[in-house]
Amino acid sequence: MTTAFVFPGQGAQTIGMGKALADTYPAAKAVFDEVDEALGEKLSQLIWEGEQDQLTLTQNAQPALMATSLAALRALESEGLVLKDVASHVAGHSLGEYSALAAAGSLTIADAARLLRTRGKAMQEAVPVGQGAMAALLGLDFATARAVAEEAAKGEVCQAANDNDPAQVVVSGHKDAVERAVEIAKEKGAKRAVLLPVSAPFHCALMEPAAAVMAEALNAVHIERPVVPLVANVVAESITDPATIRSLLVNQVTGSVRWRESVMFMAAEGVDAVWEIGAGKALSGMIRRIDRSIACTAVGTPEDVAKAVASLNG
Repeated sequence: MTTAFVFPGQGAQTIGMGKALADTYPAAKAVFDEVDEALGEKLSQLIWEGEQDQLTLTQNAQPALMATSLAALRALESEGLVLKDVASHVAGHSLGEYSALAAAGSLTIADAARLLRTRGKAMQEAVPVGQGAMAALLGLDFATARAVAEEAAKGEVCQAANDNDPAQVVVSGHKDAVERAVEIAKEKGAKRAVLLPVSAPFHCALMEPAAAVMAEALNAVHIERPVVPLVANVVAESITDPATIRSLLVNQVTGSVRWRESVMFMAAEGVDAVWEIGAGKALSGMIRRIDRSIACTAVGTPEDVAKAVASLNG
């Protein structure tokens, strides 16, 4: 088996995530403590005991999901797993790219937490509430979805933001343009086309102000060469050079998440198993729709950790 570790993005957050890991593994608890200290607040308390609407705020969800992913990884490591001995690649969906880089030793957990807090705030503030939107187009391939977005733009911004799997593309941009895209997609035979409950239009040109903020924030942070290659969202190929990682993390704010192509790249590199590290199983679902031959394992609870480690030792 050639295994890749992948890390979820926004939408996977739930109250209580990571709590059982922290209760079971001191190394997992230490991750949440480190994130709390880096942010100067008890984010862990919000994650475990707060309100879902507060956790879903972009500036909270982003560092919270990274903390949960790294807690799961530290739990695996405390059972003897060494990432570079098990994984050939790491990848993450949008904010999950920061989790992947922290997992691979490229970013410290504290730096990843602060960068994601900054990224979440900057993305939220880039567009006034109500002016932007995102919509999922289901049942259209990427080329058709991109053509829908271009037709819907009419002088406004409407872009294919997430190429998630062969039948799910998310478009992002000005609210009116995205609403036009929903109607055009239905006319072109989409099974469903629905507006998403998000607070800002991520991964499109409207995020330029946030990209500028992230360029400055990333310039102030040390980035190490990752212990295994990162398959980067915006190029869908593996990179290890710290300067390239830094520039692609800036491009990622306005660029498309090329998840389908990233999974296809990993499969072409020989990856036949994927471990989804952290909250939820959304990426596993996408990966199965991209390539059914890839075995998917979700690792987000102590039971998952035990099973995953047993599978290595079996």
